[in-house]
Amino acid sequence: MTTPELSGATWRKSTRSGSNANCVEVAETARAVGVRDSKDPAGPVLAFDRRAWTAFVAGLPGRA
Repeated sequence: MTTPELSGATWRKSTRSGSNANCVEVAETARAVGVRDSKDPAGPVLAFDRRAWTAFVAGLPGRA
């Protein structure tokens, strides 16, 4: 998965995050989900296809 698939996506962080820049941000498109460090928005992005992201979220505690 490449990050160009995330160009134009809106990045967001959890509403439970504080106002500091120590957060993980997520962006979603129809085909991909990106994860990045809010301290470095121009830095590296982890990109996942939708199926992989859905499987990851389903495996989180409290999501079963």
